[in-house]
Amino acid sequence: MTTDSAAPIAPGRPLRDAVPAAPAAGTLTPGTPVVLGLLVVSTFVVILNETIMNVALASLIADLGITAATAQWLTTGYLLTMAIVIPTSGFILQRFTTRQVFLTAMSLFAAGTLIAALSPGFGVLLTGRIVQAAGAAVMMPLLMTAVLTIVPAGRRGSMMGTISIVTAVAPALGPTLSGAILSAAHWHVLFWTVLPIALVMVALGAWRLKNVTATVPAPLDAPSVIVSAIAFGAIVFGLSSIGEATGGHAPVPPWIALVVGAGFLAWFIHRQRHLARADRALLDLRTFATPTFAVAIVALALVVMTLFGTLTVLPLYLQDVLGTSALTTGLLLLPGGVLMAVLSPVVGRLYDRLGAGPLVIPGALVLAASQAGFALTLGPGTSPWVAMALFTLMHIALAFLFTPLMTSALSPLRPELHSHGSATYSTVQQLAGAAGTAVLVALMTTSAADGPGAGEATGVHGAYLGATVIAALAVVAALVLAGTDRRTHRALTALTAR
Repeated sequence: MTTDSAAPIAPGRPLRDAVPAAPAAGTLTPGTPVVLGLLVVSTFVVILNETIMNVALASLIADLGITAATAQWLTTGYLLTMAIVIPTSGFILQRFTTRQVFLTAMSLFAAGTLIAALSPGFGVLLTGRIVQAAGAAVMMPLLMTAVLTIVPAGRRGSMMGTISIVTAVAPALGPTLSGAILSAAHWHVLFWTVLPIALVMVALGAWRLKNVTATVPAPLDAPSVIVSAIAFGAIVFGLSSIGEATGGHAPVPPWIALVVGAGFLAWFIHRQRHLARADRALLDLRTFATPTFAVAIVALALVVMTLFGTLTVLPLYLQDVLGTSALTTGLLLLPGGVLMAVLSPVVGRLYDRLGAGPLVIPGALVLAASQAGFALTLGPGTSPWVAMALFTLMHIALAFLFTPLMTSALSPLRPELHSHGSATYSTVQQLAGAAGTAVLVALMTTSAADGPGAGEATGVHGAYLGATVIAALAVVAALVLAGTDRRTHRALTALTAR
């Protein structure tokens, strides 16, 4: 239920009573659309910003006089910060009110955007990106937790359809917006374009946003914060360095970072399982005891790997092999994002009626078909229209995947696990995005033949063979999810009917 304030829960009160359960009735409470609208638009902006640099790196290299390996830190630093902050969002969302989290996060994002817009050189620009990421990291967990708290179970599919626009369409639109701006203006304008929107969201949030979750006096386990920062930071750094390592430019061998990250991750998991017994975990992993959540998270990771790998490899192919401009590249990627924006709410309503199985199985099959199409058709003489058609087909598949995966993962969780489920979902999404990019770029680099054009096309072919394998595994995960989701969806439908 939407409230004007969220008073802290008295010490000693059971955690299961701390977060109000979402209403079972089919109608939204007054004020809910305003809250969700603010959160959706704000989250869309911060995720759009995550991929806005993809097309701009060439301009930055030339303007700032830096190497490609140095420029890549504008993306790697952003991802590292996200990977460090997101695991703490479960604690943040329990300890602080909706307004406190939103205003702090969006203020940090706006401040980072201003720093980047004013930056005279690489160092200040990187600082701005890191501050941006510190604010952006908690926006998606905040949005998903709010939906689980105030949206009736029988309408979550429709709302998650809207969130799917944020999680998948925004990354696709980032290169388009960037290409359009860079064709007519300096790269600073990218940040000057985003800044007014961020400031408007801060102002609207201060004016209209209500608190929709109760606070819990959750303790902060400082060792868990340190261990998670090292674990997730090292993993993302190692994955992001794979592409540089294949070209001989990695400052640290990726395997060292990955081994360190894996060791600290094992320590983090062990510590969280121990702390969860006393409801003191920084990231409560009891969410994985829910079978639908566990299977949906695996399927999500495979789908996100495919998406973010393609969002990196395909622009490189279009510009380096086919010679398209940044603006043309962005425009070729636009129809897929637009079509997904149209389909996602429709798929959400279908989920409320049918459950995950009838949607994710055909979605995963079409996703695998699109990746196989890339592997079989992309070459030095391929028409850009073929690439655009396959990219659009991929986004049709994604429309049938993201909404059911989000909803079937998070809806079965107990209310006290909503914030931790949202944080885990976002953490896995971030790690999978970095992994997908690393795997496909590494495959592209290592399988490229000598010689311009044809050699790079051979590398793209190798990358998409790998993407086809990943998508095929997503088909298997979708088949398993269809079975585990069936009973859960029936139970939630019955709850809403009462």
